[in-house]
Amino acid sequence: MGTYRISDATWSAFGDPSRRAIIECLAERPQSVRELADQLPISRPAVSQHLKALKVAGLVTDRPVGTKRIYQLDAIAVGALRDQLDTYWSRALSAYQDAVEQPEGDKR
Repeated sequence: MGTYRISDATWSAFGDPSRRAIIECLAERPQSVRELADQLPISRPAVSQHLKALKVAGLVTDRPVGTKRIYQLDAIAVGALRDQLDTYWSRALSAYQDAVEQPEGDKR
C-alpha cells in the first residue's frame, strides 16, 4: 500500500461542524445527499456543497446508483488521518512519561 498524503484541506474539512456531522453519518453507512439532508439541519444544496469540500479534501468518494450518487468515507484517507493522530498521541504520551520520570530536582 502506498503512502497517503494528508493535506491541509483534509484537516481543514474537520473545521466545519456540518462537515463533521456528515462524516459521522457516513461512518454509519454510505448515503445519498437526500438521506444525509433528512438527518441534518441543513438543506440538500448545503449538504452537496459540504460533500464537494469533503471530496476535494479526499475524505469521501461517490458512485452513481441510478439517478443519484451514493457517498461514503474513503477508508484509506480516514486510516491515514488516524495513523497521523496516533503518531501525535504517541509522541505526547512519550513526552509526558519523560516529564513524569524526571527526578524532582531536574524538572524545569
